[in-house]
Amino acid sequence: MTIKTYEEINRKIKAGEAVVLTAEEVSEMARSCSPEEIAERVDVVTTATFGAMCSSGAIINFGHTTPPIRMEKIRLNGVPCYEGLAAVDSYIGATACDPEKPEYGGAHVIQDLLEGKEIELEAWGKGTDCYPRKHIKTRITKDSVNEIFLFNPRNAYQNYNVAVNTTARLIHTYMGTLLPNLRNATYSTAGELSPLLNDPEFRTIGIGTRIFLGGAQGFVVWPGTQFNTSKPKNEFGIPVSNAATIAVIGNLKEMSPEFIQAAYFEKYGTSLFVGMGIPIPVLDADMARRVSIRNDQIETSVLDYGSPGTPKLGQVTYEQLRSGTIKVNGKKVRTAPVASLAKARQIASLLKKSIQEGAFEITCPVQMFPQHTSLKSLTETEGEKQP
Repeated sequence: MTIKTYEEINRKIKAGEAVVLTAEEVSEMARSCSPEEIAERVDVVTTATFGAMCSSGAIINFGHTTPPIRMEKIRLNGVPCYEGLAAVDSYIGATACDPEKPEYGGAHVIQDLLEGKEIELEAWGKGTDCYPRKHIKTRITKDSVNEIFLFNPRNAYQNYNVAVNTTARLIHTYMGTLLPNLRNATYSTAGELSPLLNDPEFRTIGIGTRIFLGGAQGFVVWPGTQFNTSKPKNEFGIPVSNAATIAVIGNLKEMSPEFIQAAYFEKYGTSLFVGMGIPIPVLDADMARRVSIRNDQIETSVLDYGSPGTPKLGQVTYEQLRSGTIKVNGKKVRTAPVASLAKARQIASLLKKSIQEGAFEITCPVQMFPQHTSLKSLTETEGEKQP
């Protein structure tokens, strides 16, 4: 039985001898090879996704002024930034926006900075003995600030629901515009390429895992918010709805606007499309079996976003979703992705090439993720219900 270590695989990467396949390539290989044969022949499998990840943002240190200011209200191109970190530190969230200009938000500020554009910074403070200045208005770029790094609390969902609308009205959601009376269905996950679906029990993905993030190398730093391992799984051990997530970090100055892109969803708001790739070491036959998962073996839930509680209407496979139509309540419904499979394939290929060239080594997590988690819901205090 083949059992490999991280050290052994990294030695092969350094020597240019590692066999690296994308998740799609190994899924095809599995049609004619057993998990034991794949574990013997393949060292690393690259996974990837490129989709809207609202729980994203950037931490920026602007640098001090003369005289200095403690920034207690901050705007970047009119978009509000969080000011409660330190005198000139801020966090700009992807979904932050000026209510008067909802089509331009934090995601667009991040993209503009990444593209080298000048951003207007305006900040106010009450003035203190050590920070006497009360106002500043200036312009910044990614090169003029001290640090700017992407820190995303919830990315790369392990599966996600299909969105439909059974009502007679048009609705606008973070899954795009949903037409009335089941006239379309939208989905977001990259299927067999999706990182967390290829390691569903998190044997190799954990705190410290080195990843491709936005065109640069980044890291997994924590389980993402809403990390949920209690969701029902199918016969292949894959959750059938949105489950676990990861928190990630990376240097925005090193990233590329090709893999970090702002978006506006009509009547919902702004979001940030994030390109991410995760290499999975094929340690043994069990990991080989996991990374060989195919679209026809990955199921997800169809939810009605037009009805209270978003009731479940059924389950479909990614093979069915990719065919262009699914059946919901006996009706044929057109499908459309709100994530880019082409970009995911590009990322998986770039990561594969980087590993083959010895420029990207795999890392053993310094701490594994929790195995038994569930989510809590927010409840209203009695007497505080909305009218």
